[in-house]
Amino acid sequence: MFREFVNKFRRNRDRRLWRKHPLQKSYDAVIIGGGLHGLGAAYYLGRDHGMTNVAVIERRYVGYGGSGRNTSIVRSNQRSKENIPLYDEGLKLWPELMRELDFNLMCFNCGNLNLVHAEAEAAALKMTVATAQFMGVKSEFLTPEECKKLVPQLDISDRLRFPIVGGMYHPPGGTVRHDAVVWALARGADKLGTHIHQLTEVQGIDVEDGKVTGVRTDKGIIRTPIVLNAAGGYSPTISSMVCIQLPISVLPLQAMVSEPLKPFLDHVLSSGRYHAYASQSLKGEIVTGSHMDPWPTYNTAYTSARYLKHQGEALIDMMPCLRGTRFMRIWAGLTDMTPDMAPIMSDSHIEGYYMDCGWGYFGFKSGPITGRYMAEWLASRKCPDILKPFSLRRYRDYNLQRETGATMYYTPWN
Repeated sequence: MFREFVNKFRRNRDRRLWRKHPLQKSYDAVIIGGGLHGLGAAYYLGRDHGMTNVAVIERRYVGYGGSGRNTSIVRSNQRSKENIPLYDEGLKLWPELMRELDFNLMCFNCGNLNLVHAEAEAAALKMTVATAQFMGVKSEFLTPEECKKLVPQLDISDRLRFPIVGGMYHPPGGTVRHDAVVWALARGADKLGTHIHQLTEVQGIDVEDGKVTGVRTDKGIIRTPIVLNAAGGYSPTISSMVCIQLPISVLPLQAMVSEPLKPFLDHVLSSGRYHAYASQSLKGEIVTGSHMDPWPTYNTAYTSARYLKHQGEALIDMMPCLRGTRFMRIWAGLTDMTPDMAPIMSDSHIEGYYMDCGWGYFGFKSGPITGRYMAEWLASRKCPDILKPFSLRRYRDYNLQRETGATMYYTPWN
């Protein structure tokens, strides 16, 4: 009996979630970026449209970028009428994916509580709540006392630097294990026939007569009529290969976890005025993140004492019980921020070249659902209605989205 157990353990240990393939000379489509958006598009291309001769090209390894460097929060409490349906559909997709991919994504709909600290902020948040309710998304405005009922450790007195005057509670929000999603989608895409090429760098995109004809990599040249740029923070670099300048600023975003604590934080907690958000993991760690740093860099090994100080002061001010808690790990990721805080999902003047980028720090929340719609677009060459507001052309036409009204305030700590 024990011998059988050991043999089974060894077989499972040696079994890879996805296979390694030689780079073919041609593919029906090439997806640049091995994160949630790229893998999601590859998976749904095979599942829904029978396109299995697809390559996912990743310079590092699957999930290296923003897909593996976030705080795992999912929600659909955006502000604009264009964003809400996409995020809401994405939030409802997680349980379906768990069953379909046969993988525990650790989806936890614990609810999201977003605090406000001034009457003007409260008025704006009530408008966001009303918009969500009008569009069928569960959301409600709470008084400070009702916020404290949800999170008893909150300090709702006037002692705070920014006293709490209310909050928006979004019950469907929560957390999903980010690396589990990446692995599940990679395995699912691989089973359908997608080739995932890690440690492969894209060095150029070939265009002839206004059409995509191929992708040049450090492992060889690939002939293909379709290229999807899903490279996250590196998407402006990829688009520059076809002379398309994206209105994207690449900024670092830092996050960290504390030492394990006894469970007490049952919801995702965020504050725009303090510019901090936090949740508690299954291991008891407080997972917390803040705003992007204002200086551009591609160094994901970058961390700063300034950020440590900001997070410690913000969390202790809101929840004094955290005083004395030690931070254990800190990391940084890249955010591809657009001027209107809304993503770019678009084709281009180059036939066969598509973009799924500009997600900033919202990309994890809608990776799979966006992949499904982008797959539909690539396969049919017809843009789904839900993606039309996110075209790159909106900047040329001065038709920016109004999602900036839902972003957090940045308040430096002296």
